[in-house]
Amino acid sequence: MPYVAVTALSHTGLVRDHNEDSLVVGPWTLCGTVTENPQTLLFPLGTPLAVAVADGLGGQPAGEVASSLVVRQLASLGPSLDSEDAVGDALKLCNHSVYAAAGDDPELITMGTTVAGAVVLPGSLMAFNIGDSKVYAVTPDGLRQVSVDDSPPPRPGHRTTSAVLQTLGGTHAFTAVTPHVTTSELSTGDRYLVCTDGLTDPVPEDVLDELLRVHGDGRAAFELWKAAIEAGGPDNITLALIRVGE
Repeated sequence: MPYVAVTALSHTGLVRDHNEDSLVVGPWTLCGTVTENPQTLLFPLGTPLAVAVADGLGGQPAGEVASSLVVRQLASLGPSLDSEDAVGDALKLCNHSVYAAAGDDPELITMGTTVAGAVVLPGSLMAFNIGDSKVYAVTPDGLRQVSVDDSPPPRPGHRTTSAVLQTLGGTHAFTAVTPHVTTSELSTGDRYLVCTDGLTDPVPEDVLDELLRVHGDGRAAFELWKAAIEAGGPDNITLALIRVGE
């Protein structure tokens, strides 16, 4: 019987004073929680399974409110996400929901979040994102990014940038979004990494790739988190590893 194993963790890092990341795995959400102990959940391969991270915008109010709102909405909508159009519509609905929740509340206005994730279906996987959180396919030839960064090129001499060109919410006036959604074939043994930039900014892709080659599931998730911590843990770190088993 084919199944989907999802191993996830979320951690504040070493610099931030609280966790503005949130995570959804099927009906299960993790919002503002801090743990370096990965949790693995198993699901039968069949009904659409949504796995996503949301990274509340730092430097703006209530990032954790925006990110938790988005993952809870995706948890609710997950079983209906059976096409690229359905995923795109769900992300647009999330965007409306963030603006509606902020309203004119001075403590919430301009709150926003990125989102990136995947919907696992029998035979295919739909990767999606808005912002700079990432989705990678873990392949024998190395990591292959399947999300599309909504960020400008880094400045010369820099590997990353903190600028984000598109988010859910994040501005005073409603701004529409154009979700990135792509579909790939999915086979037994395939692995994917979904993560916030708290992992990818401090840890280069070749290090991520090496850790994922050597380790599986829980140990891999722990070693990825450890690499981000050893690189200074400058931001919240949230990740989910997806694996299709038989």
